[in-house]
Amino acid sequence: MTHAIPIRREARTGHLDLALHLAAAGLPVLPLRAGKGPFGNCPTCEKNACGGRPNMKTPGPCRCALPCHAWAAATTDPHVLSSAAWASSWCRAGGVAYHPGGAGVTVVDLDNADAVAWARESLPPTRTVLTTRGEHWVYLGTMRSVNRVRESVDIKSLMSYARWRGTGTGALAELPEAVRTLAEKAPAAVRPAPRAIPVPGGGGECRHRTPAYLERGIAMAEQRITEAASAVHATVYRTFLAVLSAHGQCGCLTEAHIGRLFTAAQAKGESPRHCTDAWANAQTALGM
Repeated sequence: MTHAIPIRREARTGHLDLALHLAAAGLPVLPLRAGKGPFGNCPTCEKNACGGRPNMKTPGPCRCALPCHAWAAATTDPHVLSSAAWASSWCRAGGVAYHPGGAGVTVVDLDNADAVAWARESLPPTRTVLTTRGEHWVYLGTMRSVNRVRESVDIKSLMSYARWRGTGTGALAELPEAVRTLAEKAPAAVRPAPRAIPVPGGGGECRHRTPAYLERGIAMAEQRITEAASAVHATVYRTFLAVLSAHGQCGCLTEAHIGRLFTAAQAKGESPRHCTDAWANAQTALGM
């Protein structure tokens, strides 16, 4: 986890220049429309054809080589940010957003003066960023994102994005228990793979020779997902694709193995539905 919130930035012009600067500091970023919603950064997702929810705010069962919208698109890779696929989005962008969870932080979004007054009475001081209607309070540490934990207060961390409004003032404080408690009214436990997920296998002779080969492959896949600092959605899909490519034809994979991969992905903020979609998309890509 990078815990990357830049302290200072050079004076730059253009949303792409700002995005590249933030990405170089370790902040996973993405372009925003003028209305604050993310773009679809490829023809498939441009008109929501991939199944994302309205305004592209939540990634759907995207079949692109790179999931290209909402928080799942956030990346620190300058080649992706500067790619031709994203050029149109940057030309039309109204701002730059970032994935707080990917940067190792949580944003408490206070949407008006009353919410700010509540935070000053109830929460420990931390990095504060002025917004158009209130403030963002930024804490070091991640948690699940929850909207409307109280009137005009949202929590943005994993599986969410926040508009970049500047570096703010004050030192980053550790994420307090008071903020985590706000989310407890809507608990969401990590769940293993649904039993409806098909376990592939052609019934052929196992080419792995020993169970250790498969175990090593699953452990490496878990590690790859766990260590992802940005583009989590893309990492999960590519990891599922690699596991299925190596182990999906001979019948060695079990629901227990798939459950381990789903659990690792959900610990990084992926929903059960997104895990199911990524697994199905990987199978389709391999013709299974």
